[in-house]
Amino acid sequence: MSFFNDAYRGTPPWDIGRPQREFVELEENGRILGDVLDVGCGTGENILFMATRGHRVLGVDSADLAVKKAKQKAKERGISADFKNWDALRLGELGRRFDTAIDCGFFHTLSDEGRVIFERNLGSVLKKGGRYFMLAFSDEEPDWGGPRRVTKREIRETFAAGWKVESIQKARFEDHFHGDGGKAWMSTINSV
Repeated sequence: MSFFNDAYRGTPPWDIGRPQREFVELEENGRILGDVLDVGCGTGENILFMATRGHRVLGVDSADLAVKKAKQKAKERGISADFKNWDALRLGELGRRFDTAIDCGFFHTLSDEGRVIFERNLGSVLKKGGRYFMLAFSDEEPDWGGPRRVTKREIRETFAAGWKVESIQKARFEDHFHGDGGKAWMSTINSV
């Protein structure tokens, strides 16, 4: 994980300085409910936005420098938000449960083995009936390097047991590489 921590010594290409449009629209449309967990929160823009909308929030990231930046943003903006330097493959050890989990670019960094571990851990912290919203680069995005691309099949296979994949829709992942965002999937996955 030193790659990610090192990336936050500057401004990584995925850190756009504001919440991702896809998550703003989900919240504005009433799809984000209750307590919210942001998995791989980076410098916190998505979860800080959720906090301003009245949600009790926790952002976790394994990059300690990103978490420090997120905490500083919350302090400077006067926003009540919790952040932890935490391994998302150990979510079950958090000791909290959430109504909603969001993921902006975490899932597509995982190995096949990591996906299995993550799915189990996410299931242990998301309340029954809770929703997981995942924004990940899709297999329709050209291979210019960067993170692994994700197929619809891989999403469905990872979340086959104990989950209901409600939808996998075309979306845009805003970053500093693409003018209008990279091709992505926005998946809505329900805990059953």
